[in-house]
This record gives sequence, C-alpha cells and structure tokens, in this order.
Amino acid sequence: MITIYDWFGYELPIKERYHLIKEAGFDGVLLWWSNGFGRDVFGQNDYRNGPQIAREAGLFIENIHAPVQTQNDLWLDNLDGDTLTDCYFKCVEDCSKFEIPTMVVHLPDEKNPYNLLGLDRIKRIAEKAEKLGVNVALENVRNLSNLIYVLEQVASQRIGFCYDCCHHHNYNPGYDLLSMYGSRLMAIHLHDNGGSYAQHQLPFDGKIDWSNAMKKIAETNYSGGTALEPMNWDYKDLSAEEFLQKAFEKAKRLEALRHYNL
Repeated sequence: MITIYDWFGYELPIKERYHLIKEAGFDGVLLWWSNGFGRDVFGQNDYRNGPQIAREAGLFIENIHAPVQTQNDLWLDNLDGDTLTDCYFKCVEDCSKFEIPTMVVHLPDEKNPYNLLGLDRIKRIAEKAEKLGVNVALENVRNLSNLIYVLEQVASQRIGFCYDCCHHHNYNPGYDLLSMYGSRLMAIHLHDNGGSYAQHQLPFDGKIDWSNAMKKIAETNYSGGTALEPMNWDYKDLSAEEFLQKAFEKAKRLEALRHYNL
C-alpha cells in the first residue's frame, strides 16, 4: 500500500485533490486534522469533510495528524495546556467517529522539557485511546528527550511511535530510533532532506540513504503503508498532476526497497 500526505501544496478543491491522488496511483492518504496552514482556502471546513470525500474517491485513510501550532503547551499548568489536551482528546474521538485507526502527535520540543503534569495528560489520552481503539503515534521532530521519556514511561499498547526519516536524519542521526522503538511503530513519514527547507522533498532528491532507511523499516515488520510526506516547495514548475506522478514513481521505488530489497 502506498499513501501520501493529502495537503502537499497547490490550491485545489478537496474533491479534485483526492481525485488526482487516486488517479496518480496512491492507495490512501494521511489527513491534516485542522484548518491550519491555509487548508480552508475554499471556506469548506475541508478537514472534517475529508474522510468521506477521500473514501468516495476510493482512498484509504491511514491516519490523521493532530495540530502542531501549540504543541509546546502540553506540559503547561494553565488553560493553554488544558486546551491542547482537550484538542488531543477530540482527535482521538474523531478517529473513532470517522473510523481512522491512528493519529499522529508532536510532543513539545527540546526547549520544553517533560514534567509529571504532561505525563499524566499523556496517560489520560492513552486511556481514552484504549477505550476507543485508536492508536496515538508520537512523531520524532526536535523533541527526542521528550519522546524517549514518554515512550519509556507509558506502556500502553495504544501509545506508539511515528517515524519520520527526514527528521531523524536532520536532528538525531546518532540514534537508531527504529531499533529502539520499531516494535511500537504505528506510522511513518517518508520525505527527503534536500531543497530550500532541507525537508519534505521527494525521496531520492536529497541525501538520505533510502536503501538503508527502507531496510530498517522492513526489519520492524511494520505493516502500514509506504507513506510519503512531501511538499511542492521546490517543485513549483510542476503541475499538481506532474508532482503526484513523480511522487508515486518514487514511492514505488521505496516499496521495492522495503519489501524486496531491490
């Protein structure tokens, strides 16, 4: 199965977006779960309409990504911290409501070290996730000490790991994250580290060793999709159709490396 983050750039109505994703060959999508980052450009509250529209286009929904704009509030003992916790509770509930198996979350970054209040909030999120049968995948960004702490302190089978290969390569290459937490892998994000932002580039256009990266993913026995998370930032000369075609061809190469070591 090959999937892609649904908001990869280009201002397109959501129905056209999903039609183009399916037409390019993708089996499924990863959904951004808010109107942030200009997503609601057409004023349609698209993110809550997304599951139905994606399925009507014949696409599987692999996971949603919780909002990240206030991710550092999770440890705060104030209304902002409570508000973010409630947002994550709502994301768990939405996953259950829309029959989406997994949500992806960013823990606070390294400048905001973990505390017992934050850990208690994660444990309460885990309890809700267990009750509703939803996976909560914590993504590696600039947050390694917080990520390690939470994964080692919360043993819930519903709290796991979202592996982002580019963030790993850019921020923590000295840690073998897939050996450490591959048994708890619940989602993956595949993109390269070239381009003007050194991330979210199409695979094979940057410096990541994809043969090794896919071998490490295969060794975890992760059964989810080969999931791309590119943006069109450095591909503005391509139409949306051309960008998706190029992305799908690269995803097929990753699939071959992952499943057949080719």
